[in-house]
Amino acid sequence: MIALNLLAACALDGLLGDPRWMPHPVRWMGACINLCEPVLRSRFTSGWIRRIAGILLALLIPGLSFMAAWGALKLAFLVHSWFGNFLWIVLGYTTLAARDLANHAWEVYHRLCTGSLREARQAVSLMVGRDAERLTETDISRATIESVAENTSDGVVAPLFYLVIGGPPLALAYKAVNTLDSMIGHRDASYRDVGWASAKFDDLANLIPSRVSAGLLVASAYFRHAAVANAWRIYRRDCSKHASPNSGHPEAAMAGALGILLGGPTVYKGVQVNRPQIGDPANVPQPRHVPLAIELMWISSGLAITLAVVFATLWNSL
Repeated sequence: MIALNLLAACALDGLLGDPRWMPHPVRWMGACINLCEPVLRSRFTSGWIRRIAGILLALLIPGLSFMAAWGALKLAFLVHSWFGNFLWIVLGYTTLAARDLANHAWEVYHRLCTGSLREARQAVSLMVGRDAERLTETDISRATIESVAENTSDGVVAPLFYLVIGGPPLALAYKAVNTLDSMIGHRDASYRDVGWASAKFDDLANLIPSRVSAGLLVASAYFRHAAVANAWRIYRRDCSKHASPNSGHPEAAMAGALGILLGGPTVYKGVQVNRPQIGDPANVPQPRHVPLAIELMWISSGLAITLAVVFATLWNSL
């Protein structure tokens, strides 16, 4: 039954994406973080105490997410197995983000095609945390492709991984870890202590999914007759260049598959960060590369779903 539930959850994500009118657990997680984090910051001022408070926050939000989902599913299955499976599918669907990722990337691409850099910058700012006000066409294309690569892992492969081994409760706990990292897991001075644990937990949670995602992106190059050998070469050479222990894996695979250069100078909150370059410098990212990145993401998602269904079937048979 888990395999069928997985397929149904993936189908819902592919069809519906993330409608803004629909209540979504990740938005609730974000609201909880916004409520708790300023209180911790104001009440705990010294570095080590604030770091302990950050550890408690990094445990609290995922723990509450897990328990809420587990309790809801327990009650639903007590009512009826069909109701329980329905809720499993709905909760599982909310952890996936392939359609929403593709929609955001297409929006940036269409804005670039119309020649409106201002609108393209606004669109890409919804995908990345870097300053978008002065991004060029190449910068916007690069930011979009990097986001597609990284979120192939964070938004598709990782949730599927945790759905298989722990169902919606574990997948929602993962989304809480990921949301904490995106909101407070920064390295600047204001978040260094309170967000330290969130960043570390996210690194740990994505250790396996990021590497699986890279392998799937390399394999996806074969299915669209792209440069598989180059994708593998660049992945092996550049996957460890990124400051993150995980983000460089899908980004290197994507850069090699598209034959482009990712990384380089990036501005966050007015401060330029010189990120290592990933890929070969022969081709800089262009708008035409964005649809190819989206295509690789969809193929990788299909491969990930296939693997998830196979493993869920085997897991259920043990």
